[in-house]
Amino acid sequence: MKPLRILTAIAALALIGAAIAGYIVFLAPHEFGNETERTVFIRRGQPFTSIVDSLADRGIIANPTMFRIVAKVLGGAERVQAGKYRFENGVSHMDVFLALRDGNANQLVKVSIPEGSRPRLQARLFARAIGIDSARYVALAYDPEVARDYDIEGASLEGYLLPETYMLRWGMDERELIAMQMRAFRAFFSDSLKERARQLGWSVHETVTFASIVEGEARLDAERPVIAGVYHNRLRKGMKLEADPTIQYLFDERPRRVLYEDLRRDSPYNTYLYAGLPPGPVNNPGKASILASLSPASHDYIFFVATGKGGHWFASTYAQHVSNVRKYRQERSRQWREQKGPA
Repeated sequence: MKPLRILTAIAALALIGAAIAGYIVFLAPHEFGNETERTVFIRRGQPFTSIVDSLADRGIIANPTMFRIVAKVLGGAERVQAGKYRFENGVSHMDVFLALRDGNANQLVKVSIPEGSRPRLQARLFARAIGIDSARYVALAYDPEVARDYDIEGASLEGYLLPETYMLRWGMDERELIAMQMRAFRAFFSDSLKERARQLGWSVHETVTFASIVEGEARLDAERPVIAGVYHNRLRKGMKLEADPTIQYLFDERPRRVLYEDLRRDSPYNTYLYAGLPPGPVNNPGKASILASLSPASHDYIFFVATGKGGHWFASTYAQHVSNVRKYRQERSRQWREQKGPA
């Protein structure tokens, strides 16, 4: 009986040892010292060996070899999702691996896109915030086939990539991101807005094109309906829109002062040369400019000029406009003198 007892004791010790080893490898909490949490970024397509190195470098896992054992036993290392992951103090190897594999700790990142931003600027902002490939985003935004997939009248998604505050996953796919923006646009541009556009004799594309001009001009929210009313009045009277944002569109996204020679550039987007709306949007307008375009203020203004302080002076006659232009130049001269300082 003695040998049997010895074998039983050895087996028991082996089981205890295995249990202890399993606990250490799988379940033992890993302390971060004085930190309560740590964050790691996982790139899309990042090899698992590189992911393990990143976790070890950040001190999120205690032992890379043990972590690989956990991944081998639980399986699914190839399914680890890209993202920004936050782990609290005391996580185990198993906690970390399951969170990566199942995306449980994937943190959403808030990204605010400003109104009037064009695709290249949006791409830079998204790349900085969530690590997308900015070149691929831009290529998709200007791909005519992608525009056709979304039933866009124009040759690109310019105008439809709705400026908004988005909650996004770090490293998400560029197509998925664009799809999210297009869903946001369609959710906003509801049937009631489509009906209002029809009442004006406009398609969705024409509405967004008009709104992009309003967006390019407006600096104050209160002025958006007034500016929209000016352009509606010009269209109604058969006047050219003569809108500077359509000239800025020809500048390769590097805004600068519009010069007289720019007004002579031959382009269907040049509303100083060609009557009516340009072929498509000149930026991605925000919700306020779209709403203002569909519900403009009622007035008889057909001219406006900047005040030099963020707003505009509006005029119904050319004589009033000339007077406002004079005031604008005086204000600019005053500002220039103040910046220059005493002689």
